[in-house]
Amino acid sequence: MMTIVFILALMQGVVAQQTAWGQCGGIGWTGPTLHTLKQQHWVSSSSSRTASEPTGSFTNPVIYADFADNDIFRVDDTYYFSASNMHFSPGAPVLRSYDLVNWELIGHSVPSLNFGAQYNLTGDQVAYREGTWASTLRYRQSNGLWYWIGCIDFWNTYVYTAPEAVGPWTQSASMPGTCYYDCGLLIDDDDTMYVVYGATNVSVARLSADGLSQSESQHVFDAADVGRSGIEGNRLYKKDGYYYILDDDSQGTTVIWRATSPFGPYTSKILVENINSPVPGGGTLDQGSLIETQNGDWYFMSFSWAYPAGRLPVLAPITWGSDGFPVLTTDSSGGWASSYPNPLLTHPLGNWTGTDRFEGTQLGVAWEWNHNPDPSKYVVNNGVTLGTVTVTDDLFHARNTLTYRPYGEHPVGTVSIDFSNMADGDVTGLAAFRDVTSWIGVVRNGTTYTVQVRANATQDESTWATTSTGTVTATVPVTGRKIWLRVSMDARASGTKLAQFSYSNDGSGFDTLGPAAPLSSGWQIFVGYRFGIFNFATNQLGGSVLVSEFTSA
Repeated sequence: MMTIVFILALMQGVVAQQTAWGQCGGIGWTGPTLHTLKQQHWVSSSSSRTASEPTGSFTNPVIYADFADNDIFRVDDTYYFSASNMHFSPGAPVLRSYDLVNWELIGHSVPSLNFGAQYNLTGDQVAYREGTWASTLRYRQSNGLWYWIGCIDFWNTYVYTAPEAVGPWTQSASMPGTCYYDCGLLIDDDDTMYVVYGATNVSVARLSADGLSQSESQHVFDAADVGRSGIEGNRLYKKDGYYYILDDDSQGTTVIWRATSPFGPYTSKILVENINSPVPGGGTLDQGSLIETQNGDWYFMSFSWAYPAGRLPVLAPITWGSDGFPVLTTDSSGGWASSYPNPLLTHPLGNWTGTDRFEGTQLGVAWEWNHNPDPSKYVVNNGVTLGTVTVTDDLFHARNTLTYRPYGEHPVGTVSIDFSNMADGDVTGLAAFRDVTSWIGVVRNGTTYTVQVRANATQDESTWATTSTGTVTATVPVTGRKIWLRVSMDARASGTKLAQFSYSNDGSGFDTLGPAAPLSSGWQIFVGYRFGIFNFATNQLGGSVLVSEFTSA
């Protein structure tokens, strides 16, 4: 199938930090690829260069899509990338690459957000901006398991494991009252598992032999040690017998710490400080990952705040100084370069854009629901049948909204919907979905069907309560029972930040409907815009629509 692809004091500190200085900083998937795993490559080891040297260059961002809070590591010649996706389900996307530049989405480490009723959009409960924040992913050679570790809701840490990076993933442990906030996992040379974590006050924990509980934890340093009010985005590495912690202050400074023991004492040095983003209009460069290639070269993958598109991954080489600390390779002006030589021989993968006709009985890995879906109300079978789940006039509370990440500066999403089985009062369509949402859709009122554009549905940025369900800006009658709806965005941080809506009765010629709607560039929700396919009831449940195909361009 083508897939388009703690303690109370710590909790209080993290909550204060998220408002004061920020948050943790398809693709033609053909199924799992098995590798012979020879050594733990996230612990640096010397290696010789291959006979073939890479040519050409790459352009930042390496993925023009919202994949934030990366934790990247290598297993043999394959690179894995774990990202955050907040309140979208399944959680914790996993990407794969063979050259650090071309990536494909292969799955999720958290199959369902089973962390409370608010993740199910039941009643007035919502989990916007909660869910999977910055977390960590590693492969452990000794038992053949993949580990994902993350803190949910600033209070509980969960451990998921799988026999393959593509899954199946299982929740194997939880640590109630312990928050490994913005954590990074290291599996040491002797197979001991360590986790660095914390906001402002950073600690390192040693895990049990099975990696499912904590054996001990020690505080190692504070943000004040480097003159900062807060730090986060922690990652832990080992190179040439030294332990390194990478973190940032979410204000444009990335710090690297070095010690001979995972528990310190650590000395520190600035890796990145207030340098220009390679993304036009992009803002702060924050946390990320240090990566060693099989050729012995090193790279830093960070991300640039570039709303409305989101937080976009950017890559740069690093070198190691005589003092044992890394140095970022910048352009002639001291900024993060827009282009660098390719790290490795290029290995192209499937396109991020294309058409999904929902063949088979499972959604492709690129699709994520807004909160957990009700699985009894949708069917995938050569199309997606979306039954209404919620009686509401508020899209933010409508369950089973299916989302897809836009890709590129000017993403366009087009969906084909058969609405023959809509019930009176039902609303279905395609949204530019975020905390400021606008959409184009079909509304049934008795025997009358209209195509409608509704703009600027908004949420409060602290409580995530709906403050407006939007304003109807255009409407036109429709006589058929199948329609193509299109949302065209200018997602550039330096662009117009507008969404335009259009429709077609035959899938060929499209008519623009209504004025362009603004796309928010606020950071508070920590995710970029999505295309959102929705169907909800305003009177009573029972209606459904058939989504026959979706095209991302």
